[in-house]
Amino acid sequence: MSGFNEKLTRTKQAWARAGRLLTGKPDPDHAMRLPPGQRLVGNWPVLDLGVQPHVPVADWWLTIDGAVSCPQELDWAAFMALPQVEDVSDIHCVTQWSRYDNRWQGVRTSNLIALAKPLPEAAHVILHAHDGYTTNLTLAHFAEEDCLLAHSHDGEPLTREHGGPARLVIPRWYFWKSAKWIKRIEFSAVDKRGFWEVRGYHNVGDPWLEQRYG
Repeated sequence: MSGFNEKLTRTKQAWARAGRLLTGKPDPDHAMRLPPGQRLVGNWPVLDLGVQPHVPVADWWLTIDGAVSCPQELDWAAFMALPQVEDVSDIHCVTQWSRYDNRWQGVRTSNLIALAKPLPEAAHVILHAHDGYTTNLTLAHFAEEDCLLAHSHDGEPLTREHGGPARLVIPRWYFWKSAKWIKRIEFSAVDKRGFWEVRGYHNVGDPWLEQRYG
């Protein structure tokens, strides 16, 4: 990856080493809507690695491959022809902000899974973005009912700064797992830690367990 903000990356790696923002008060039962250590915001902060790719819908393609029996190459028209849904969810960023009641429009990840038909050994999903960013999930987490590949937020097309034209939304986990500017979904028999995971961030990222680092 080139062009990303090295100072930001070093700062966040230092946060991981220091355990910054940890309260030590996990909420495993989700008794509170707001996870420990989080603060509620009304705006939507913009966070990236210093690169915001410009991907016109005319040039947008999604590759779904890896440990699957039916690899896919979807252009924008094929993506928009898939069953469309609306889902409302809260999101929680590892940098301590949370935003309630985000209204997303897009395609459920379960529909993408059904298209690609993962092989029995596929236990993990690796997300690849146009800026070179990667992050990893278990297949079970990727397949959760509230997960989708979103093209709109609160009734408007996703802007470039928020990952448009399409981004993953994986709301039950810290939002670094919800890759912006998605270009490839790779199913894998083995786990492959992503950009932040190899730099000290937790491999799972449960906000209620404060799995910021690990």
